[in-house]
Amino acid sequence: MDKKANENLAMQVSFVTILGNFLLTVFKLMAGVAAHSGAMVSDAIHSASDVLSTFVVIVGVKLSGKESDKEHPFGHERFECVAALILSVLLAFTGLGIGWAGIQNILGDSTALVVPGRLALIAAVISIVSKEAMYWYTRAAAKKIDSSALMADAWHHRSDALSSVGSFIGILGARLGLPVLDPVASVVICLFILKAAFDIFRDAISKMLDTACSDEVEAQMREVVLAQDGVLGVDRLQTRLFGDRIYVEIDIAADGSTPLSQAHESATMVHDAIEEQFPKVKHCMVHVNPLEVHPVG
Repeated sequence: MDKKANENLAMQVSFVTILGNFLLTVFKLMAGVAAHSGAMVSDAIHSASDVLSTFVVIVGVKLSGKESDKEHPFGHERFECVAALILSVLLAFTGLGIGWAGIQNILGDSTALVVPGRLALIAAVISIVSKEAMYWYTRAAAKKIDSSALMADAWHHRSDALSSVGSFIGILGARLGLPVLDPVASVVICLFILKAAFDIFRDAISKMLDTACSDEVEAQMREVVLAQDGVLGVDRLQTRLFGDRIYVEIDIAADGSTPLSQAHESATMVHDAIEEQFPKVKHCMVHVNPLEVHPVG
């Protein structure tokens, strides 16, 4: 898919999830208030943060899709990483707020804790099913267009689904005679959210620090290079992640007695093969080192 098609798919997924999260937020907030469930109100706040996070994704995808210009000759792909970093921070603050509210309720007057109503349980089940569906829907699109920001948003949906599981357990436990389990569920939700925020943050940082590709990917690249005519060896192969794209630098060894045009043709074959067989490669630079070949006999 080209950049425009990728952007259109990301926008479509984002608008669908914004609408879904908005409706879920309103429903869970009303259910939490009506059923006197702090866990469900916390869950509603989490869904509201998903709406904001998806807007961040939209901005990140839009900016990362811009063509290279004079000020940014290597493109704007890292805007997706910036969007993912912002998402991780928003997610962390959301989790901390929910956890703090839960701890305050646990340490407060236990006799003042209200047993949540049945509506809160129903809302938790609906939330689990809806958010898990959003996770798989967004994840599929993120993998299709290889978008780190969209994948971060997918995990945001998954963390909301997990938090709803915590809400369900806490609300059910409270209705079975342990009201303290409702705020305890809020603290558990906080831990799930913080774990998701950390994973998103770590992934985005690694993509902004020119991290190399895995050894497996580089080994596959070496095989492709050595399969090209005129290549006698690979003296150097370096890769770096630039957002969700890859830059590759390769030094190949070629017969020093061959004409320059032939060495250039080998380098071109290497360049084209790498960019064709590894779609994430945005740019491949190939340098030719002359190798003295001694005739046999």
